[in-house]
Amino acid sequence: MRVFCPFFILLLFNARLAPSWAQYHYQSLMNYLENRMLAMEERISLWHEQSNRYNSELKEFRQQATDLMERLGKDHLKLQLDLDGAGVRVERVEREMDYIETQNPPKPCTKAEDKMTEQEGIFKPNRKEEELIPVTGCADIVSSIRAMKILKRIGNPKGVWTRDTVTAKVYIFSGTEGDTVNEFSLVSALSSSPSSSRSISLPTFWNGTGNTVHNNHIYYVSEGSEVQIMKFDLRNGSLVDRAVFPVDDRSPVYTLNPETVVDLVADEEGLWALYGSKDNINLAKMDADTLDTEQMWDTGCPRENAESAFVVCGTVYVVYNTRPPSRSRIQCVFDVNDMVTSGEAPLLYFPRRYGAHSSLKYNTKEKQLYAWDDGYQILYKLTLKPKLWV
Repeated sequence: MRVFCPFFILLLFNARLAPSWAQYHYQSLMNYLENRMLAMEERISLWHEQSNRYNSELKEFRQQATDLMERLGKDHLKLQLDLDGAGVRVERVEREMDYIETQNPPKPCTKAEDKMTEQEGIFKPNRKEEELIPVTGCADIVSSIRAMKILKRIGNPKGVWTRDTVTAKVYIFSGTEGDTVNEFSLVSALSSSPSSSRSISLPTFWNGTGNTVHNNHIYYVSEGSEVQIMKFDLRNGSLVDRAVFPVDDRSPVYTLNPETVVDLVADEEGLWALYGSKDNINLAKMDADTLDTEQMWDTGCPRENAESAFVVCGTVYVVYNTRPPSRSRIQCVFDVNDMVTSGEAPLLYFPRRYGAHSSLKYNTKEKQLYAWDDGYQILYKLTLKPKLWV
């Protein structure tokens, strides 16, 4: 308004001095300007009214949003509590399933024709006679995992622990490489007094989690320009033999444990070596005395999602898992005597644990697996029974 005041005064002054016809035009102009001013005032008033309404609506929206967020927070807390409760119930159900599986292991699948043959008492061979002659002298298969015992938690998330069937001493390989092994006189000594071990220094580094102890000797894998199998005598503390292992490449045996190129295991028949080749896991029979490779097989078991394996009576049991750790399961079986196939062997699940096994070592005397899982030392008691053709 202040801007137009001088202009209005000038118009009024000129209107008094101007003739009558000019006064008419000045009056028309004044009326027009007054109408325009009234229209602007109405618009400004309308704008103030709309602005106040928008501010009120914005405040109301903010209050509604705040109330909604509070309700969502309460609903989220309730949902979290429900999920926690569901997780507890799922774990309880899994423990009950583990117990039921332990008490009632799944039966191996057999063909109806074989069942009828057994009922009639007629022997009907389905393989050539020479194929029924076992390569090994043991004729047992793992039928169930009877019990589990979590003993201790020592060392790194990955490692190996095993027990010599001759001396009953326990050996710890903590980590995936090193040159030191810890020896315990008994399993109870490891459980009650972990600091009571004797430290054994090896002449070269061991690599991976494929080490084992068999008949007073440590067998371990040493990687350099070549992959070598080393044999260390525990009685005199010396390296007594070494041999280059014939691997074409250094593909890991198990994709879930990529540090292990060769996994050395022992069973009733002696020393074995598991190694990777393309997409599958291969098996080699080793001479424990000379480290000669006597025979090799392609197990047909895939390396993908495999975490570890063990051998019982010449039968390889490959354990699988998933990258987000779940329940381990024996999903592929290979028998060097061709007496058991994966379809005939029972599908076994391990009780739920912490992560995934980095190693599984079978003890022939105790019929137990010495397992390393996320730093925990675990014992699995196995139940064996004669193979299907016996």
